[in-house]
Amino acid sequence: MKKKFGLLILLFMAFVSTGLSVKADDYLRVGMEAAYAPFNWTQDDASNGAVPIEGTSQFANGYDVQIAKKVAADMGKELLVVKTSWTGLIPALTSGKIDMIAAGMSPTAERKKEIAFSDSYYTSYPVLVVAADGVYADAKSINEFKGAKVTAQQGVWHVDLLTKIPDAVPQTPMGDFSQMRQALSSGIIDAYISERPEAITAEQADKKFKMIALEEGFEVPEENAATAVGLRKNDTETLEKVNAVLATITNEDQVALMDQMIEIQPVENADQETPSFFQQMLTILTNNWKQFLRGTGITLLISMVGTITGLLIGLLIGVYRTAPKAANKGLAILQKVFSWLLSAYIEIFRGTPMIVQSMVIYYGTAQAFGLSLDRTLAAIFIVSINTGAYMSEIVRGGIFAVDKGQFEAATALGFTHGQTMRKIVLPQVIRNILPATGNEFVINIKDTSVLNVISVVELYFSGNTVATQTYQYFQTFTIIAIIYFILTFTVTRILRYVEKRFDADNYTTGANQIQTKVVK
Repeated sequence: MKKKFGLLILLFMAFVSTGLSVKADDYLRVGMEAAYAPFNWTQDDASNGAVPIEGTSQFANGYDVQIAKKVAADMGKELLVVKTSWTGLIPALTSGKIDMIAAGMSPTAERKKEIAFSDSYYTSYPVLVVAADGVYADAKSINEFKGAKVTAQQGVWHVDLLTKIPDAVPQTPMGDFSQMRQALSSGIIDAYISERPEAITAEQADKKFKMIALEEGFEVPEENAATAVGLRKNDTETLEKVNAVLATITNEDQVALMDQMIEIQPVENADQETPSFFQQMLTILTNNWKQFLRGTGITLLISMVGTITGLLIGLLIGVYRTAPKAANKGLAILQKVFSWLLSAYIEIFRGTPMIVQSMVIYYGTAQAFGLSLDRTLAAIFIVSINTGAYMSEIVRGGIFAVDKGQFEAATALGFTHGQTMRKIVLPQVIRNILPATGNEFVINIKDTSVLNVISVVELYFSGNTVATQTYQYFQTFTIIAIIYFILTFTVTRILRYVEKRFDADNYTTGANQIQTKVVK
């Protein structure tokens, strides 16, 4: 068993090490979503000047990528894209996980309080994207959107424009453009605010979308319309180098490069006859099965190792918290203090969402202590300690469920507390908490989806990338839902089989073991 466990650990370490491992001095790490064409997108090969995405076998390309390549070349480094969710970009920069941001980000006054910005490398004014066959398809002015349900991307200056549309009905801002496109195609919203390059991309990718270039549009400050590179505030040396590179790119060069990116961006099914829903799903799965497989593997790895580690943490804490009070007064005080600390740990991790814990642990530790964690190992750590907090209470309840007479019988036979737990109580506890442990495993499989905020390329993140490439959101997320269901259903069946094995006729409880010894 020990050999098998050791082999499992070695395989795990080998799996984690398959990601790119590079020296900071050799590479320029640039953060972006890689899901905002034509500014940035994800592709499966290095064609058209694409560059590697850290920790994956995929590549990133787009206007932001090409600009970042020029900066990296000037600095004598190779460009490495760090795929990060929009909300995680600034924390990733300030915590030192990335060297700069090139993600179509505008240098707004609010962002300037947190990070520094380079000179502008593109200027893009806002437009609206609507349904091509909708009631607002012929609109020319923002005054024609009376009663329209309009949204924008969360954390972007476009949100401020929602209240600038007369008589419109502003909707809750959404996490990214993929969510907004899905909402528009399903009729949940009537329009979303975007920029011209993204709107052209949406129009080309799906004939159901239409860009509205407003004749009477928004009044936008120049700093909001501009796109700039984000840097840490005190990194003046890099800022000067970036600005020197950007100064060599004329407005004509910017327009030409953007037009080139629009032309080569991945667009599927733009002019083809729409196949059936299941044919679309099959095509998506056939073309992107490697992404789904890798995401599924990461999800299983994190949830399995996290659940097992959390169970071990729960068992240790459960045994400790049910231990008798130490006879020595000094040890008794230390025991009580440690119990308080354990209680604080349990309450904190049960009382806060995993998504918040992920941000604090991954980005917070780097910013506060300079501790740089591998994101996959950080994800496993987060799931493990979160699961441990829940399992400790489950284990404690399982221990208290064991008949008190068994403890008394063990004491009468001269068993120590450790022996009683190890040989009599825990075998029964493990059997009794199997259903709760399986439930935690299933929850962890699903909850790994929140780890995309620290750029873990698990199943949800991988699927969302595919959705942004294909513009077939409902079909893609249906595939993701099926994969999640297969995972959880399989885990549930396996654990039920294990339960039945425990419930076999030859299963002997700790109580029976004691009785047997007494008879002998």
